[in-house]
Amino acid sequence: MTLIKSISGIRGTIGGKVSDNLTPVDAVKFASAYGTFLKVGSWKLEAGIKLKVVIGRDARISGPMIHNLVVNTLISLGIDVIDLGLSTTPTVEIAVPMEKADGGIILTASHNPKQWNALKLLNAKGEFLSGDDGAKILEIAEAEAFDFSEVDDLGEITINDAYMDIHIDEVLDLPLVDVEAVAKRKFKVVVDGVNSSGGIIIPNLLEQMGVEVVKLYCEPSGHFPHNPEPLKEHLGDICKLVLEEKADFGIVVDPDVDRLAFISNDGEMFGEEYTLVACADYVLSKTPGNTVSNMSSSRALRDITNKHNGSYQASAVGEVNVVELMKKTNAIIGGEGNGGIIYPELHYGRDSLVGVALFLTYLANQDKTVAELRASYPQYYMSKNKIELTPQIDVDAILVAMTDKYKNENITTIDGVKIDFLTEWVHLRKSNTEPIIRIYTEAPSQESADTLALRIIDEIKAVAGI
Repeated sequence: MTLIKSISGIRGTIGGKVSDNLTPVDAVKFASAYGTFLKVGSWKLEAGIKLKVVIGRDARISGPMIHNLVVNTLISLGIDVIDLGLSTTPTVEIAVPMEKADGGIILTASHNPKQWNALKLLNAKGEFLSGDDGAKILEIAEAEAFDFSEVDDLGEITINDAYMDIHIDEVLDLPLVDVEAVAKRKFKVVVDGVNSSGGIIIPNLLEQMGVEVVKLYCEPSGHFPHNPEPLKEHLGDICKLVLEEKADFGIVVDPDVDRLAFISNDGEMFGEEYTLVACADYVLSKTPGNTVSNMSSSRALRDITNKHNGSYQASAVGEVNVVELMKKTNAIIGGEGNGGIIYPELHYGRDSLVGVALFLTYLANQDKTVAELRASYPQYYMSKNKIELTPQIDVDAILVAMTDKYKNENITTIDGVKIDFLTEWVHLRKSNTEPIIRIYTEAPSQESADTLALRIIDEIKAVAGI
């Protein structure tokens, strides 16, 4: 498995050979490159001030090993480390500016299975690095242009395990989060924490909002009980438990807690695409404005934004791209259709805690069940598929061929190829996080979305000769 280097970080499987997988050598190499990148041209070094980086990790099995390698590499570069230990991606993102740090690293492969890990790299704002900055780090890594510190100039570690609690406090202090209204409703919620840090922080948030919590897979052991991507085919256990417990709904997060999916009270998926739609509906009802999601996200957000007289725009896939367009359009909420909520009132990063708190507040003020709320939204259905890549597959040639085949349709090529038909669309792109081509479709019915996806997959295979 080749290491994947992208705007989503440095990602690979544990074990194997150097440069083919995320080995200890690779972890040290890319941590060295990141630390060196931060040091280049820094005014702090000229003033004799050490740089500071915040580090946190999810609960996956390889986490402590990679964590120790990365922390000690930064120390060897003369950089001080604020060590949050077990944490979440959004928690590290808010900690960076709070600590006035120069950057941050989250050690997580997000929704990937347990054999994967990654270094997600942040800037001083606690936001993901730009593509240009990421390219500079890769250049430094390839050249191995590292200059390690002498013994008297090594960095120091400060352990701070309070940030998950601080994160909860920051969320509960948001003006649109109404803890009293939620507590009065006495909600009962099932939480699937996929045996990672979400199993700690989400129940704690809910309990502080007066919610009765039923825990499922909330021990942070890193032994994921199912595929950690929060898709319907992986979530049979929580769907069943929501019904058994007669719960108001269920909450599912991925290992680093930046993706959020709900299970309705009837045991059916609320739809990860509709996590953002529901939260945006609430936010826009209180503070009208613009929204942004990526090109692979549902048209439902556009419809809801139009309902509230706002303007909707779509970005290339990738959190950094969504954030860039949100800033450009002054969007008040945005995110990705994979259940990622970005609410700039707190920070520019996907944050499941923000999503949970906004959703609960909205639900507390609605005379509807979760299933009824879902039924009130525009009805779109998606089919999310993928084709595994081999070295013989020329992805660029496939995309060119598909663009030519559908040249008379409405086509966008800022990120792969998106073909907009009158009532449905398909988006084809090479993943930033896995060696696959993603094929996403959306249509007014599940059957239509699936049929379109199967047709496109057959066409791609014919072009690729597979």
